[in-house]
Amino acid sequence: MPRDLTLKAMNAVHRAWMSVARGRGGWRVLRMPVLELTTTGRRSGRPHRVLLTSPVQVDGTFVVVASRGGDDRPPAWLLNLEAEPRVEVRLDGGPVRAAHARVATPAERRAMWPRVTSAYRGYAHYQARTSREIALVLIEIPPGRPGS
Repeated sequence: MPRDLTLKAMNAVHRAWMSVARGRGGWRVLRMPVLELTTTGRRSGRPHRVLLTSPVQVDGTFVVVASRGGDDRPPAWLLNLEAEPRVEVRLDGGPVRAAHARVATPAERRAMWPRVTSAYRGYAHYQARTSREIALVLIEIPPGRPGS
């Protein structure tokens, strides 16, 4: 399973690629949109940013997969948003937007999981590696001004 350092390094490489592309690249991976999610640390209270892909989008809601590469432990960003669902999101290099994040209900997950794995089969492999049910997180971005 990926170590924290590996995951942080992958995010750093992705951010460097976006920087070199001056915001014009890196916002899509494997045909999925990339979003920058900012959560509030559940222990530190400080902001934490992570780049995530969204294999499914439904009516302005972005679905992200809390897979952590199939690790038995959930990603820290999931634990953070469970403690504080008010998050910030940046899409396509645009402005930061206030959003609300929540874990999909069991019925929502059952309905969306086939679409998620159809968009990227790797998620099914990640689920097969772990005994925990990998959570789907719905990030709801209200219409309006950035930061509102």
